[in-house]
Amino acid sequence: MSPSATPTIPDPVVEPGLDPHSFARFEDVRPTHFDLRLDLSFRERAVEGEVEYTLDRRDPDAPLVLDTRGLRIESVEAAPAEGNFRPTAFLLGPKDPILGRSLTVALGDGDARVRIRYRTTDAAGLLWLEPAQTAGKQAPFVFSQSQAILARTFWPCQDTPAVRTTYTATIRVDEDVRVVMAAEALDSPDARPADRTYRFRMDQKVPSYLVAFAAGDLAFAELGSRTGVWAEPATLEAAAYELGDTERMVEAAEALYGPYRWGRYDVLVLPPSFPFGGMENPRLTFATPTILAGDRSLVSLIAHELAHSWSGNLVTNATWEHLWLNEGFTTYFERRIVEALYGPERAEMEAVIGYADLLDSFEHEAKDPALQRLVVDLAGRDPDAGMTQVPYEKGALLLRTLEKAAGREVFDAFLRRWFDEHAMTSVVTDDFAAYLKAHAPASVRDFDLAPWTHAPGVPDGAALPDETVFAEIDRAAAAFVAGRTGVDDLPLDRASTHEWLRFLERIEQAPPDALEALDARFGLSQRGNAEIVAAFLELGLRADLPAARARAKTFLLAVGRRKFLVPIYRALVEAGRADEAEAIYAEAKPGYHALSRAGVEKVLEAARK
Repeated sequence: MSPSATPTIPDPVVEPGLDPHSFARFEDVRPTHFDLRLDLSFRERAVEGEVEYTLDRRDPDAPLVLDTRGLRIESVEAAPAEGNFRPTAFLLGPKDPILGRSLTVALGDGDARVRIRYRTTDAAGLLWLEPAQTAGKQAPFVFSQSQAILARTFWPCQDTPAVRTTYTATIRVDEDVRVVMAAEALDSPDARPADRTYRFRMDQKVPSYLVAFAAGDLAFAELGSRTGVWAEPATLEAAAYELGDTERMVEAAEALYGPYRWGRYDVLVLPPSFPFGGMENPRLTFATPTILAGDRSLVSLIAHELAHSWSGNLVTNATWEHLWLNEGFTTYFERRIVEALYGPERAEMEAVIGYADLLDSFEHEAKDPALQRLVVDLAGRDPDAGMTQVPYEKGALLLRTLEKAAGREVFDAFLRRWFDEHAMTSVVTDDFAAYLKAHAPASVRDFDLAPWTHAPGVPDGAALPDETVFAEIDRAAAAFVAGRTGVDDLPLDRASTHEWLRFLERIEQAPPDALEALDARFGLSQRGNAEIVAAFLELGLRADLPAARARAKTFLLAVGRRKFLVPIYRALVEAGRADEAEAIYAEAKPGYHALSRAGVEKVLEAARK
């Protein structure tokens, strides 16, 4: 077939390929680079886009297959490496409620590039905010959140972590706002282009879920020679203080597992609607403002996202069924950074709290024990179903157990070698198992991963965290619940965030009047620390405290972080106030990201049955 002929496609792709969450046949044809151009309209909440792919055609007879969801494809063209584009045939597959639609593109002999123009007003991976929904209330805002499979909602791509590409991006906005991206900015950081067009480049290969941008009223503060923070002007001073240790964190991470390979490490503090604590987008971590506690007590979240620069961004899970290779490694790494900066006691406290979260996750997943495994069969399910505490905390506990058996110094050398030898690749659990057997120290070379990866629960012999770090707090909590200690005698005046979280976890059986007294004495429901407020609200709502109900409404209207939303809505439902929860959600929903809405709606739908 000559390049000028118009190839045809017999049928669209209708089933997932090697990745159960992607239609892509990347083993046949995959992109190696793309140039993305986005026109963002705040007025219409629309994206006009164009993407041009450079292809690696491993099977010269195969078409290019991409993932889409909610995109209107306006034109598709193909071209050889050097030459003009011409229209080519394409087919959209039927809609799948989770995966969207495949886009199958016909390729002629010699074709090495594809250009697609499209439009969407239905991008679940973007959240558009009115000025009133931002911290500064001066300008509209939009940000992307692509993990796990939402990149396909704002550009057609092989939306699988198995495929890594370099890219450039040009983003134009119709409002006088600044655009930032998880890539190298090609314009001066102080530039505000007259044509409102911003240009970026990513020279390292990354998967689709790490392509991220935001646009809004943003300002920058330098934190170190290669670190800084972007935030709305109203938030910038608090953010710069809170993140003041970021440069030290990078240095601590490098001392553990080798050089930071992404150039700069900046943090973008987003408006409250951001659904996660943080997102490890390369060069520019996206972070929730709920970490701005005023005392740097919640910055382990930044340590976590920074650690992803090695475990996740550098070495990536090839499918979402192996998420623990990202999150378990990162949680382990995070606590090593925390230990280096803030001491072993704080790191151990965080490990104890994480283990409690893991047990709580097991309880919530009791009806689906397959979700208690590190390797989860997610075929036919939204990959979000696997984003529980299990890949984070059970995965970290596995690495902690390996470290204990091998010895820290030896195990650190092994992990550093794992990162070095698998840099810029996507892996599955079998890859790690084989590497462990081939390269680990003799003490763990024959370690049986199967009870961790393919069985529920925590295996015998796990290196559990030392709960005695909370001995005094646990004694105080037991005495408080039993009525032996009043609020004025509790040793909590100088309690850290982690001590408060442990105390609140241990007083679930306290009577309502004791909880009211606790709130009156320590002002828990009104604190600026979102972790403490959320933990207290769960208790207070189940005890039906009026103050907790009032604060819950203001909190749920102001915060979009799914970690807090789902438990608080659940507590309202369990307290018999499902109608109240529905009313609050109806008011708050426009400010929640699609991922947060899905989590809350699952709770509310269960209550309606």
